[in-house]
Amino acid sequence: MSINGNWEKTRTGEVARLGEIGRRRFIALSGASAAALVFGAGPFAQGVEARPRFSGYPFTLGVASGDPQPDGAVIWTRLAPKPLAEDGRGGMGRRAVRVRWEVASDERFRRVVRKGETGARPELGHSVHVEVGGLRPDREYYYRFQAGTETSPIGRTKTLPGPASPTAEMTFAFASCQQYEHGFFTAYRRMSEEDLDLVVHLGDYIYEYGPNEYRAPGGNVRLHKGPEIATLNDYRVRHAQYRTDKDLQAAHRAFPFVVTWDDHEVENNYADEIPEEGNSPEAFLRRRAAAYQAYYEHMPLRRSSVPEGPNMRIYRRLTYGNLAEFNVLDTRQYRDDQPNGDDFNSAPSEESRDPNRTITGDAQERWLLEGLAASDARWNVLAQQVFFSQVDFDFDEGVGINPDAWDGYAGQRDRFVDHFRQRGVSNPIVLTGDVHANWASEILDDFDNPDSSVVGAEFVATSITSGGDGSDARSDTAETLAENPHIKFFNNQRGYVRCTLTPETWRTDYRVVPFVSQPGSRVFTRASFVVEDANPGIRQVADNGVPVAQRVALATEADRITLQKKADGRSGYSGGLRK
Repeated sequence: MSINGNWEKTRTGEVARLGEIGRRRFIALSGASAAALVFGAGPFAQGVEARPRFSGYPFTLGVASGDPQPDGAVIWTRLAPKPLAEDGRGGMGRRAVRVRWEVASDERFRRVVRKGETGARPELGHSVHVEVGGLRPDREYYYRFQAGTETSPIGRTKTLPGPASPTAEMTFAFASCQQYEHGFFTAYRRMSEEDLDLVVHLGDYIYEYGPNEYRAPGGNVRLHKGPEIATLNDYRVRHAQYRTDKDLQAAHRAFPFVVTWDDHEVENNYADEIPEEGNSPEAFLRRRAAAYQAYYEHMPLRRSSVPEGPNMRIYRRLTYGNLAEFNVLDTRQYRDDQPNGDDFNSAPSEESRDPNRTITGDAQERWLLEGLAASDARWNVLAQQVFFSQVDFDFDEGVGINPDAWDGYAGQRDRFVDHFRQRGVSNPIVLTGDVHANWASEILDDFDNPDSSVVGAEFVATSITSGGDGSDARSDTAETLAENPHIKFFNNQRGYVRCTLTPETWRTDYRVVPFVSQPGSRVFTRASFVVEDANPGIRQVADNGVPVAQRVALATEADRITLQKKADGRSGYSGGLRK
């Protein structure tokens, strides 16, 4: 229920009359909104330093680009010579700083096509978001920033093809869930070595826990700074800690990112205004406002996503020529509370099936369904957070669901599936994160009838690190697949997913790194699947003619040798954090 709703019930049983808080009163309680700062209605530091002197290199968090359009993209950085300073200011003062930016068509900046100046303001953590326009469609560009006498690393971005322009191919990757403590971000280093048009991030970019509160099965290999985060300064420091990772920075430098969040950007399994723990609604909304502002400050997002207090619109749409349309969803901010007390593997209930319950909110649902009905794209993508397909986790006679996923909102999912079929949506593909494993599933017209027609496909990305090294399979893999025949693939290693689209086919490659407990793993394709245009079933295809079992065995042996070299001190890898 929204902040203007009537009431909501927390998981501790407390009834909060959120309508009595009121939007204006809440924003007054939580301070000026980021929107007021960005659009000029809020307080602003007096003066702008044109020739600042920094206590260290100010571009420690790297650069990034995002939300590309045919005529441009957002370019981002944040000034932070001391990124982990406890006050959340990153070693910066209280004055705005002048930042110059350039965009060029070549990496040496001999042909600068756009340039300008902007202010990095303390009220927004000295972050910089420049919406560059006037660029040519479907082109590579390079960008950099300068502040004082310092120059940032160079980033590469790429614009989208023009609207409805004939497009022969695109390749992108998607990823999620990067618990800093659970491993090294080697998957991002390997991703940066790919040839991609863009990257989609599906949430859990940071985790909110204090040190060792969430442990990987093999133990944590590095630690969060500070206790569980709750304030704006806390969230700024946590984002900065993740952003100091050089492998993550490499991926951001290489490609434009399209980002959305899940729960850990604020708090595990929160639902709209309802926290996981028993905080008061006002306290949680203050925390959510802080988390949303810090998220905006650290992501290459447009002004349309600037937060206002505890509200931030992040669902949006990007169209890649006539080939693909990406509907980027938010399944966290507007959802009803999880059913069944959010008990994992609980039975479907009248509550979980209630068609009036929503995981997207009514406005986002209308926006999505209207957009899908009007789309002329060959492939229509839902880039979202939690498992869309039905998954039965009870291997006995009953059925057990995950209430935090779409199984907890099955009535709304049925409406979406009906819409795919009845409106003839061209090739619906759902992209998912959250569950720390690779899955591939067919979306059925009726999940309770395994013989019903297939209306779409869902591809689920494993985590970058969350869950530690993982394994090729789990003890319950065979039972899970047998219980859910529409699910065609499962893998429990870490990595990302690469997708290549043409007008005729969609190919999904599951790219895995066999270990994250040490830096330097290689990457290999664990499995590949193809969806053909107008034929929504998924089909596994061979990778270079090498059988799956042999690929896994070869990768396992190669990584065993790599680990042994590390133990012997013979590895030349120098990645990971640069202290």
